[in-house]
Amino acid sequence: MPEHKFFYSKKLPHFQPLEETFFITYRLVDSIPVSKLKELEEVSINGKKIAKTKEEKYNEQKRHFALTDDCLDKNSNEPYWLSKDEIAAIVKESLHFCDGKFYKLWCYCIMSNHVHLVITTLKDAPPLYNILQKHKRHTALACNKVLNRSGQFWTHESYDHIVRDDEEFDRIIFYTINNPVKAGLIKDWKDGKWTYLNPELSYII
Repeated sequence: MPEHKFFYSKKLPHFQPLEETFFITYRLVDSIPVSKLKELEEVSINGKKIAKTKEEKYNEQKRHFALTDDCLDKNSNEPYWLSKDEIAAIVKESLHFCDGKFYKLWCYCIMSNHVHLVITTLKDAPPLYNILQKHKRHTALACNKVLNRSGQFWTHESYDHIVRDDEEFDRIIFYTINNPVKAGLIKDWKDGKWTYLNPELSYII
């Protein structure tokens, strides 16, 4: 693992070494109700008090993500801009544009109000937070133009998790591409119009 490591925290912890594989989730602004955000924040605070070891912190992070993702999958709050083909296409194009430039793209699924993504950052690429900033800034401007609106498009903060080993990698890939199936939108992940799986990973399915 490269020596350079980057850590910062707003509402979530972020540990972002260079040349690593990450599972990332980012969502539209206001896509989770304020009342639910307060509940999730309370869960996070209590988790920080309880979690002591590295494994406990890892399990608490997984629990917090599961609660957040369940809320997003239930489409509990507007907006749903990503359900529009022209908006999802902008996000897709940006993700593929950076493939081979900043990262290796393994998979993604674009849902109505959030995106799941698995990448491995490349040598000499900027830190992950910078890559995400560029992607979110570009897509926000382009999507707002299509929607004839202005203002914040994405939430400022994303969820990122370092994939620890091959077993977890396969499990996260499977989870990502099957997210539309889990949400009850389609029966087979291959029917997902805005789902991508790198051909190198055909063994997973």
